[in-house]
Amino acid sequence: MTESASAQPRESLPLDSTAQLLTRITAQLGTQLSHVSLNGTRRPPMHRTIRPAPGATIAPALVAVAHGSRDPQALRTVMKLLDRVRELRPGLDVRLGHIELNEPLLPSTLTGLGSGDAVLVPLLLGRGHHVKHDIPAAVAAAPALRTTIAAPLGPHPLLVEALYGRLLEAGWPTEETVSGSSAVVLAAAGSRDPHSAADTRRTARMLSERLGGVPVVPAYASAADPTVSAATRALAARGRHRIAVASYFTAPGRFATAAAAAAPGIAAAPLGAHPAMARLILHRYDRALAGQARSGAHESAVNGALLASA
Repeated sequence: MTESASAQPRESLPLDSTAQLLTRITAQLGTQLSHVSLNGTRRPPMHRTIRPAPGATIAPALVAVAHGSRDPQALRTVMKLLDRVRELRPGLDVRLGHIELNEPLLPSTLTGLGSGDAVLVPLLLGRGHHVKHDIPAAVAAAPALRTTIAAPLGPHPLLVEALYGRLLEAGWPTEETVSGSSAVVLAAAGSRDPHSAADTRRTARMLSERLGGVPVVPAYASAADPTVSAATRALAARGRHRIAVASYFTAPGRFATAAAAAAPGIAAAPLGAHPAMARLILHRYDRALAGQARSGAHESAVNGALLASA
């Protein structure tokens, strides 16, 4: 470059006016705020498809299988519970299907998944007809979908923790102030299936331990004895006059309402969207996936041994 060329004065760039600067800043702030929801959390931009990174493994969908209820509070409660699950596991595809009474029904939910992978987690508290027959029948009717059915929610320590939490919310005293005349009735839906009754009895024993040895008696709203009223009378005859009813129901409904009405004292709310319930749903989902992986590894090993011996 010659000296004369370097000595030429530089052309100055035009400066934005104050109004132009304010307009630009406002536009940038508007773009940033469009990615933030009302509660302050960041959300993906509108009209944008989020795709997994190349080579990333897509987790199977979690299909929560609820019973269904004519009580409008039931659906709202289950939806709130699944929102908690999504908060604990962002990015997981969480869907809902009902066995009866509410939309979406389980077959419709499975059809909507097409030919992908899914783990069905029953929002049911024991092994009964719905777990053994209704859910497998719905899966059999969707052969294009690769599915695994998880165990029902109960019995499990996290379920007991949710029961304990609901009792405390209803006014159950702390362990230091529980009297010798205290007792709890564990009010469940009831089933003619002996495995379901065994699961409820086991949960009652676990809740008794959690309560420091306070007696916990299972009772049922239908299909089994004793009823909640009969259980409270029997406890009162044994000198237990401070009786609470623990609601062994996932969500509000006719049976939960009837059980609470029969309580002579404290009546706890259904398990609902208790944080321990959300953790338990993901625990059942993860255990089902782990069992599927073990089964696949065992099958691969067997096939490898057969090929080696051929």
